[in-house]
Amino acid sequence: MTCHDIAKYFLALTNDEAGDLISNMKLQKLVYYAQGFHQAIFDRPLFEADIEAWTHGPVIPELYDEYKKYESLPLPKPDDMDYSVYDEDIRELLDEVYSVFGQFSAWKLMNMVHEESPWRDTPPGSAISRDSMREYFKTQLRND
Repeated sequence: MTCHDIAKYFLALTNDEAGDLISNMKLQKLVYYAQGFHQAIFDRPLFEADIEAWTHGPVIPELYDEYKKYESLPLPKPDDMDYSVYDEDIRELLDEVYSVFGQFSAWKLMNMVHEESPWRDTPPGSAISRDSMREYFKTQLRND
């Protein structure tokens, strides 16, 4: 899996008629939560790309670059979705992340991650350590 695969899955879940809209900022947070919970549950990263601590929260630079042309507008649903590339465990995890965090606005998600140690304890512009994410999200599994 790549961060692009994860992003595409979240975008495919949106329902325009229900008002489900995902901006680049919101997408970054959803992919961050997917990576964090995957590491906590399976003890390995979901994808290899680094997640950096930016002003508005965790960002995957290559994913940000792919969608930055949309600025703060809603991102389009993918036309070429192939669900067969996602195994059952990954689909379950992504569906759960979307169910829990997809309901929040990009700004609410930003405020949430600003309270969390992986972002808060990482110097601006630096990669958030996978170890810090795994350890933090393990505590979130126990609290749910």
